[in-house]
Amino acid sequence: MGCDGGTIPKRDELVRTKKKPEQKDKNSELSFRWQHCTISQTPLQSPIVSCGLGRLYNKVAVIEAILDRTNLPDVCQHIKSLKDVKDLQLTNNPSFKPSAEKGDAYIDRQTSPYICPVIGLEMNGKFKFVFVWSCGCVVSERALKECQKPFSDVDIVIMNAEGDDLELMKTRLEARQARLRAEKKNKCEAKRNKSEMAAKRPSSGDISDPQFKKTKGSYSVSSDPRATEVFKSLFTTHKRARDQTKAHWDQCL
Repeated sequence: MGCDGGTIPKRDELVRTKKKPEQKDKNSELSFRWQHCTISQTPLQSPIVSCGLGRLYNKVAVIEAILDRTNLPDVCQHIKSLKDVKDLQLTNNPSFKPSAEKGDAYIDRQTSPYICPVIGLEMNGKFKFVFVWSCGCVVSERALKECQKPFSDVDIVIMNAEGDDLELMKTRLEARQARLRAEKKNKCEAKRNKSEMAAKRPSSGDISDPQFKKTKGSYSVSSDPRATEVFKSLFTTHKRARDQTKAHWDQCL
């Protein structure tokens, strides 16, 4: 019971089996994530920014997406304004030579345009890189302890975070936003308290100055115990001045 030619077909020849999906080149995928903008999918170009979740963007693409949010992917919906991204302080890799993919030419996907300024690791996805939210300084996670700038754990953003690291970045993002709201509230309260104090402060017309009282009509030099008799005699209200036969100013002639 064979087919024409006397051969017996095998089972896998008679039953169609699903083809296994092609496995992605992990190196290519890493290279793309670390060298391309999350929004525009174009190569990263200075100025480069990152969000609180550690994703990389061209700043121009972020501005365009904010103006027209239809261009903003779902993974970037947390970006509402430029305050939600930070300009990155990146260190150029002196040995990096950009090359276009041509035919079967070998492409080194392990090399990166940027490196850690402390220990020289390339920022290609093979090693964890972080940046400090307060200043945008980018270093490898290994070199973080040697960073001289003051920072707290909440300010550390893991770049291109995944899995548990991504969940941690979401928690830190919420913490920074809560801190920002608290600082804004404190500033508003301080401004309001300052305005209330200014409203309660007496005006210059309400200030009682003893020297100022002397200019008012109720004040008399002749009744001032601190004035000398010679000084009092200069005024017509003094007893000696009233007893004079000539005007007090004639005595100076």
